[in-house]
Amino acid sequence: MGAAKDVFDAMADNWPSEIIARTEIKVFTGGLINPSYIANLDSRGEGPFGRIKSGRKTCYQKRPFVKWLRERSVIEIPTDSASEPNKQNFQKILHIVP
Repeated sequence: MGAAKDVFDAMADNWPSEIIARTEIKVFTGGLINPSYIANLDSRGEGPFGRIKSGRKTCYQKRPFVKWLRERSVIEIPTDSASEPNKQNFQKILHIVP
């Protein structure tokens, strides 16, 4: 679990602002999440906590967004680095943060 936490914390630590514009979500997540996907989740009330609206622009507070992303993610880590990767050689780590 430590390695996965480092990934999410590194994303947050490398972001230059305390907010993430919805239009920059794709950049922040390395292409993992599209801004239109977040907009759809927001419209269903399933988006990240800490949404900020200013006029027609929407952004998110960085740390709550990272917490939301961590809770929705499953990290697969190789269980045996010497063998070739396949589905049996991966351990899934679920992040459930209270």
